[in-house]
Amino acid sequence: MLSRLPRQTDPNVLVGFDTADDAGVYQLTADIALVHTVDFFTPIVDDPRLYGQIAAANSLSDVYAMGGRPVSALSIVGFPEKGDPELLEQILRGGLEKMIEAGCTVVGGHSVKDPELKFGYAVTGMIHPQRVWRNVGAQPGDALLLTKPLGTGVITTALKNNAARDAWLAAAVENMARLNRDASEALQEANAAGNAIHAVTDITGFGLLGHAREMAAGSRVSIELDHAALPLLPGALEAAAGGFLAGGLMANREFVEGCVEFADAVPEDYRRVCYDPQTSGGLLIAISETAAGAAVAALAKRNVAAARIGRVVEKRSPLIRVS
Repeated sequence: MLSRLPRQTDPNVLVGFDTADDAGVYQLTADIALVHTVDFFTPIVDDPRLYGQIAAANSLSDVYAMGGRPVSALSIVGFPEKGDPELLEQILRGGLEKMIEAGCTVVGGHSVKDPELKFGYAVTGMIHPQRVWRNVGAQPGDALLLTKPLGTGVITTALKNNAARDAWLAAAVENMARLNRDASEALQEANAAGNAIHAVTDITGFGLLGHAREMAAGSRVSIELDHAALPLLPGALEAAAGGFLAGGLMANREFVEGCVEFADAVPEDYRRVCYDPQTSGGLLIAISETAAGAAVAALAKRNVAAARIGRVVEKRSPLIRVS
């Protein structure tokens, strides 16, 4: 659809929508560029304050994935006409708590009457034009790191079916509400002495394989993943094996599976988690092999348990292989 629209040309646009990147980047001066992103969704947990926190963390994530610093935000609200105002207050309170934690100022917003509740933010960040991370640029030989465990989609789907254990939900909520700020700042420190980081994206609605496909296709490389190395939330495999599959998971599988090959030894529950849509997921990083160890150590100092989940190889068919 976008290909049929008139093309805009602006030399100040450093990152647009051509490669389905995480955010847009617009250059203002030789030293300053703005990072623009927007995200909102319907509730995925029952607690309104936690829902607000997760929505805010998710909206901020794209700025961190570009290597930027969020500075301002506008809230986006769809709320039922006869909804309880106290419910909305708790959602906004939760979102504001995360924005304050991120040092990002909420300067306004817009609300509409909507029978289905929705909440999120449009976020603006700042970045140096020469220090932008993109979801393309991965090089053969790069190590692949992932900074958060997988499984939020299947676990929240289990919640909707009253089948999620308390421990599963608690771990998933903590994971989704955690900002990607620490991971982004640790990577910037690890990358200060060179250009070891070649591509970064955050894992959200397209799942691990969907976002890995964007990285591989845009970088003209292939990706190899080790299913046994994937970090998983408690209960992720059980929820996946139980058939608690979100509609987004099925859509991701239909879209991506034509360019993915699984080794026979990869169990079906792992395959499902690879397609599982994530909310406020971690960063997927393609980094020079020689710098991967230092990056993992820098992340660990900020209590980010990054996992090495695979590597980048020369382009071949299929585009992604999971062994």
